[in-house]
Amino acid sequence: MRVLLVHPSALMYSEIFLRLEPLGLERVAGAAREAGHEVRVVDLQVLSLDSLWAEVRSFRPEALGISLNYLANIPEAIDLAAEVKQAVPGCFVFLGGHSVSFVAEEVLEQAEGAVDAVVRGEGEPAIAPLLEAVRGGGVQDVPGIVTTAGRGPAPLMLHSIDEPLPARDLMRSRRRYFIGELDPCASIEFTRGCPWDCSFCSAWTFYGRSYRKASPEAAADDLQNIREPNVFIVDDVAFIRPEHGNAIAAEVERRRIRKSYYLETRSDVLLRHPEVFERWARLGLEYMFLGMEAIDAEGLELYRKRVSPDENLRALQVARRLGIKVAINLIVDPAWDEERFRVVREFAMAVPEIVHFTVMTPYPGTEIWHTESRRLTTRDYRLFDIQHAVVPTTLPLERFYEELVRTQAVINRKHLGLRTAFGAARVLGRNLLHGQTNFARMLWKFNQVYNPRRQFADHSMPVRYELPLPQRLDVGDRRRLYVHTRGASPGAPSRRATE
Repeated sequence: MRVLLVHPSALMYSEIFLRLEPLGLERVAGAAREAGHEVRVVDLQVLSLDSLWAEVRSFRPEALGISLNYLANIPEAIDLAAEVKQAVPGCFVFLGGHSVSFVAEEVLEQAEGAVDAVVRGEGEPAIAPLLEAVRGGGVQDVPGIVTTAGRGPAPLMLHSIDEPLPARDLMRSRRRYFIGELDPCASIEFTRGCPWDCSFCSAWTFYGRSYRKASPEAAADDLQNIREPNVFIVDDVAFIRPEHGNAIAAEVERRRIRKSYYLETRSDVLLRHPEVFERWARLGLEYMFLGMEAIDAEGLELYRKRVSPDENLRALQVARRLGIKVAINLIVDPAWDEERFRVVREFAMAVPEIVHFTVMTPYPGTEIWHTESRRLTTRDYRLFDIQHAVVPTTLPLERFYEELVRTQAVINRKHLGLRTAFGAARVLGRNLLHGQTNFARMLWKFNQVYNPRRQFADHSMPVRYELPLPQRLDVGDRRRLYVHTRGASPGAPSRRATE
């Protein structure tokens, strides 16, 4: 079967700071190819719509899959599905990915026949049975599949994440993937899942708080086959198990693999196992993303981070000692007033680390989606991108965006622009010498992308597709939030199928 897989276009945040290769889509492509299908991939983060339509016309896909890890891409995906259906009658169109797993039935209804199915949960174990069922019938009986008739059996979870291997060879314009000055940059997965339960996050609800590790040999094999000099480790929390981090490091050392690395972890993990991060720093670990989320105990408790402000500060000291550059994330609460923004700006200017800001957003799949008492001010999928306020703000909305952009501009003053260009001349020169312009372009794009008038105006866009209203749910038993459950029984029919 001819299968075309598509990643939607980049979101606002990705216009500046990063553009990551779609590793999950590559792994699904690998699984489909192993099952004997002819697969092509189009990533609209780096390719134009013209490229997609040229592929549709020449390839004439029998099945089209669109990856939806981000809610904000759902309208784009529905429109693409409808257009492909019109261009290639009979093409089976399905959606999959993290975010759409939580709103599968609603998206199918909104698509009005343009989408045949949604894959809930992990795509790798679902893709081969789904494509086989497309040929032979019985799509609704495939684990993890949702159709307008309802949910099929519960989604399957990979026992081992060693396979399938990502089909990186199918990606065009790989040189367009980067994160900060690591340009170009590939991605790799050492572990999958998160055992914590932060109230704003849906990683743990998606995976049912499971946690799986790639074997050190498989991780090193994949790493060795990556051609890019830079690698982003996509794990939700890197090196939770020190023995696993050390085992992969031993394989990397034995094979003499030399890369520059960027990863994400937690302050308490870094404090418990600094020796693992020190070892990886010797192997090329340059950047670390720490989701601090808040600078005070009240904020950390609100988000159930299970760390203290003192632990966060000590983690920064450890990273400095190891020579690892840190990017901090802080969550902007729409309830902030001018004084709170001022305090946070002072903190951001006082520390040497890069400080990123994301707006508190109740996503489907998170606990706060069900418990957040403030009413949503919009249900426009496109505004659920952690850069827009979707619940009431204490400040007038336009004023909120002015304060937000003023606060985000701390990044611009400290780490972007002409001053940084002089400081990063060696990196810039090296990248430009190899034809890499992503990092250079990002240094001057801040004011083009982050503009309070633009963000405020986004709320006036005509809305065709809206998020479903959050359902009140007793989350005393948090397993009710899970997409994947170990030992799950077959899925029940959808709400609409039983009405």
